[in-house]
Amino acid sequence: MTSAPPHPPPAGPHPRIGVLGSYGGFNIGDESILTSVLGCLRAQRPQARLVVLSRDAAHTRAHVREADEVVDWEGVSRNRVHDTLASLDVLVLGGGGILYDGEARRYLRLVRAAQERGVRTFAYAVGAGPLGEPEDRETVRTVLAEMDDVVVRDEESRLVLEEVGVEREITVTADPALLLEPEPFTDRMMRNEGVPAHGRLVGMSVREPGRAAEKLDEGDYHALLADVADFLVRRLDAHVVFLPMERHDVRHAHAVLSHMSAPDRGRILHGAYSPGQLLGFMRHLDLAVGMRLHFVIFAALSGLPVLPLPYSGKVFDFARRIGAPALVGVAREQAGLLLAEVDRLWDEYPQRRADLRSRVRELCGLAGETCARCGALLDEIGGSPDPDTVSEVRRLSA
Repeated sequence: MTSAPPHPPPAGPHPRIGVLGSYGGFNIGDESILTSVLGCLRAQRPQARLVVLSRDAAHTRAHVREADEVVDWEGVSRNRVHDTLASLDVLVLGGGGILYDGEARRYLRLVRAAQERGVRTFAYAVGAGPLGEPEDRETVRTVLAEMDDVVVRDEESRLVLEEVGVEREITVTADPALLLEPEPFTDRMMRNEGVPAHGRLVGMSVREPGRAAEKLDEGDYHALLADVADFLVRRLDAHVVFLPMERHDVRHAHAVLSHMSAPDRGRILHGAYSPGQLLGFMRHLDLAVGMRLHFVIFAALSGLPVLPLPYSGKVFDFARRIGAPALVGVAREQAGLLLAEVDRLWDEYPQRRADLRSRVRELCGLAGETCARCGALLDEIGGSPDPDTVSEVRRLSA
């Protein structure tokens, strides 16, 4: 372990706190994480200067109210980014799934640059894996060893980091988005989207194959989810609403819709909504079936019967933690099993509701612990929080 440079003088009551993650990428999951992290930091230090390092600063400025500054970290000179890092008292990495092959080294080079300038660093409920590339593994080992605190959002991430060779305390909490507050999704919004105001509604989430879901066969899972949607239309006399959590999801939702025998009972949300508004929309649903992690998180927060369709470990882990059924894989030959699981989920949910709510409360408490640990680091660098904010921080950890 290399020795870190001396830390700068105490920051005082108005620290500059940088937040680095996969922000500005038009992904509702990442943006919900950013909203929650900034909310935590603002509760901890109302007078702090919050600086977001974004992949698309213009997008982040337009959609994030809590940030005082937003700067690009891609496509700009290294000196410019390093000047921003040097101006910080603390750099918060994450949260979300950013420590994986091809990306981990890019984020952690900035963390290392901050450390070299005496900036304190905190890993905020990050996700890790897969990590098989030697350069990424070495960077993770060396940089995380020098961070002030490392918090991951699930047990799988801790195991990945231990396998890589990270030899330090790693705390497991939960995804920061569990602290997201819902915003109203109004009747006018419903009408504008053509979603019926009365009758049952089922939410669905689909995603594209990619680095996180390389084994998905597009035609296979499009047809499978169309079978599920048609079944729910018949079984519940429902309309099915697809919620795009990322811009590429729209194309895949249309593909599923094209395979349905009852496409007239399907809708795709096309408006640009904040994470809080999409969480608010979930309150209109009766059941949820989906692939994206934060769709499943939003469903759980809303108290819905939810069937996750895991494509990666992070979805399996969250399904396990909320006690939800989770099928292995998303393949057409599983159609009968999947339909039977959806049917059982609907029938048994009244008996499962209390257990789900209890598990979600526990996870929200764990998400609040990340905020409290970050606050402890801020206490170390000086400038205790305003007494009026202490109760809010305690609420996050309750």
